[in-house]
Amino acid sequence: MASQETLNKYELTIGIESHVQLKTASKLFSPADNDARDKEPNSCVHPIDYGLPGMLPLLNKQAIDLAIRAGKAMNCAIANVSRFDRKHYFYPDLPNGYQITQMYQPIILAGAVEAPLEKGGVVKVRINHAHLEADAGKLTHYDTYTLADYNRTGTPLIEVVTEPDIHSAEQAKAFCQELHRLMIYAGVSYGDLYHGNQRFDVNISVALKGSSELGKRAEIKNLNSFRSIERAIAYEYNRQVDLLEAGERVVQETRGWHDAKQVTFSQRSKENAQDYRYMPDPDIPPVELTNEYIAEVQATVSLLPPDYRKKWATLGLDASVVNSLLGTRQFADAVVAIQEQAGDAAARRTANWFASAVGASDDDQSSIMREYTTHVGDLITLADMTEKADISSSAAKDLFNELLNGATNPRVLAESKNLLQVSDEAAIAKIVDEVLADPASAASIADIKAGKDKAIGYLVGQIMKKSQGKANPALAQKLIRERV
Repeated sequence: MASQETLNKYELTIGIESHVQLKTASKLFSPADNDARDKEPNSCVHPIDYGLPGMLPLLNKQAIDLAIRAGKAMNCAIANVSRFDRKHYFYPDLPNGYQITQMYQPIILAGAVEAPLEKGGVVKVRINHAHLEADAGKLTHYDTYTLADYNRTGTPLIEVVTEPDIHSAEQAKAFCQELHRLMIYAGVSYGDLYHGNQRFDVNISVALKGSSELGKRAEIKNLNSFRSIERAIAYEYNRQVDLLEAGERVVQETRGWHDAKQVTFSQRSKENAQDYRYMPDPDIPPVELTNEYIAEVQATVSLLPPDYRKKWATLGLDASVVNSLLGTRQFADAVVAIQEQAGDAAARRTANWFASAVGASDDDQSSIMREYTTHVGDLITLADMTEKADISSSAAKDLFNELLNGATNPRVLAESKNLLQVSDEAAIAKIVDEVLADPASAASIADIKAGKDKAIGYLVGQIMKKSQGKANPALAQKLIRERV
């Protein structure tokens, strides 16, 4: 691997293409079921998908509407007129012998996405366009044969194509994460990476800094996790720099990512542009959209990730907490509702509870698919109980997790579990005096007077023991300091 000093001589340039499956009920040109998750192979297929003679495609209006919503999420203009083309290539998972796509007049035009970076700041990535197309099927290769599953054939998707505005693995990962969030929040896709609802092709090239031309690019296909995107880019950057440093040339090609070995590998050469013999699809008329209709559809898009970030600007949340919240829309909506009803302090406390409950794994899809219980009123009550020190912070987290799993009424729950703290100053003062009068406390009292502040922990522990854990530790500490 190249040294950092060597890497610093080169400029890394990245462009990304992302295939986003649309969550329509049926396929792009047939009435077949579009949700093939956990279905038998070749069970969600219609004669149109098989390309049988005499079958004519019928465009799915819902796919058009979802594309319009996606355009809004990416700050893109929407074309008033778009058209479908045939892209010819012959492969076992493409029964027609051509793919229906939009080569020359895509529905989604130029725009831009701003993605926040983990270490602060943002990366702004221009969107060149996004086009609607029908997905191909899926091939599963074995030692001596290959099986074709056509369930995915005809699935509607948009292919988002960026400009080469990305210059690090961190920026690429941040952009892909933000695009993924945007597609979920706009209601465009289910966003389940495991089942291929969104896939990423990463185009990578390197050139000496200051060069007027980009280097030869390699395209890494079908990445479906953010961790893989980051690691594949880091590996490929080093691989290309090593080639150039050795006086060799980078071959323009398509490469795959071997996750177990953490390396990219060559799949096929792309030295020459393939002739796909594009032609207008004669069976599908142009899609004509008025500005009024585009505005009507886009008005149905609710809050997007940037809107939530603006609302939470006053909460002072860590970026990791914000990302955890945005990973589960239920949580994001609950925090907004608590902020509006109970103020920033309650929202901040609840936001941190949510983030702690879910964790911050880059590629964990479980929160997307799981339903949680989020009764805003109960969460506000729990935050208020914690603020008033009716319960300890650790007890609050335990109660919060129970609320997420269906429990209600946190005060009654705290009483049943004997978690309520005593904040009666007179009652705690009596226990404090008993502990301070105990000869066993003399050494700690002397240490505190000598400036050894940590010694107060022993005394607070004795008070908690005498109160069976019910004393408010902050109040107990305050009373100790007053007396010592």
